Amino acid sequence: MTPARIGVFGLLGSGNLGNDGSLEAVLGHLRAEHPEAVVDALCGGPEVVTARYGIPATRLHWYRGEYRTASRAGAIAAKGLGKLVDAFRTAAWVRRHDAVIVPGMGVLEATLPLRPWGFPYSLFLLCASGRLLRTRVALVGVGAAPIGDRPTRALVRWSARLAAYRSYRDDQSRDAMRTMGVDTARDEVYPDLAFALPTPRTNAPSDPPDSPGRVCVGVMAFHGGNDDRARAEEIHRRYLDGVTRFVRALVEDGRPVRLLTGDVCDAPVVAAILDAVDSPLVTAAEAASLADLMAETAAADAVVATRYHNLVCALKAGTPTLALSYAAKSDALMARMGLDTFCHPAREVDADRLLDQFRALEKRSAELRRTLTERSQVATRQLADQFTALTTALFPAADHTHTPMYREAR
Repeated sequence: MTPARIGVFGLLGSGNLGNDGSLEAVLGHLRAEHPEAVVDALCGGPEVVTARYGIPATRLHWYRGEYRTASRAGAIAAKGLGKLVDAFRTAAWVRRHDAVIVPGMGVLEATLPLRPWGFPYSLFLLCASGRLLRTRVALVGVGAAPIGDRPTRALVRWSARLAAYRSYRDDQSRDAMRTMGVDTARDEVYPDLAFALPTPRTNAPSDPPDSPGRVCVGVMAFHGGNDDRARAEEIHRRYLDGVTRFVRALVEDGRPVRLLTGDVCDAPVVAAILDAVDSPLVTAAEAASLADLMAETAAADAVVATRYHNLVCALKAGTPTLALSYAAKSDALMARMGLDTFCHPAREVDADRLLDQFRALEKRSAELRRTLTERSQVATRQLADQFTALTTALFPAADHTHTPMYREAR
């Protein structure tokens, strides 16, 4: 039998640890259950994907300056030409595959600034090519949200309609696609794919026994959503000021603070906080993967985080967590894990109220750790069902007996 040819697609290897973690989960599934499959990627950072995951990878965009603002006539013309070239490049890549997987990620949302002719256009090209060339395209555990911008909404809606398989990481995502005119009657909801990654072996804090417990604070280059462009700098200043004041309050209480990020673009926020607080108690982690982030959060007494996959890592590690929530997906994740009362709006960070919430979180630490352990185990079992459903959709002639993707650490 000819080995199945499987492509993976997305902004992978581009510096976002959450996106890469979703890819890692899917590759783990394919290697465990379909080791004969031939896998390659069409992605944002092909060199990184090949080096880190050992699969061939092709650059997503023909024009290398795709995500730089085009102001000169030559750059504008090159970017326009790139859109045409990418239509043919994408179709040619899709044609070589039996199926293409879009692993997780918020590919059907615009909760962060997004232009329609960027990734939404690329996703549409993928799904349209799949339909035309009879290559099954699977949107697996993806995030979605209501979109106000009409061109972006149209591209996202048609991408979802043209996909052969869809599943979502929360009910709100499925509901959002339904309201945008997609028939979701056969679409299922599962936990985020990152819950399928191995759990850190221990939650033991790494600080000396008599020292105050470490707090991980996950920060983000947060400027609001796609509809907040006019207020982006104001939103960012308010967010940075609130988080900085919170970190300073922790330091005044003698707490070691470990700053976490989830994307290369978050580095200036870390630098600003380190400069403003200027204390040896505040350090910055250099995480290169979700596994690194999970290890950091597992070694903490508590976590306060903004980025969605910072939250996933902390919750998966079983560490009491408070969300600086910037979108409904964060609220949904916290509710799924039993911590819905511990959300704080990222757009309106009130350091004093955040500190009160944090103290309430710590008082319930033992109870919350038990809850998180139980709910993480449920999420792992549900993702086993997700991968079985994916096998059925993409390998219709295969034996669908499920083999666990990972053994949980004990």
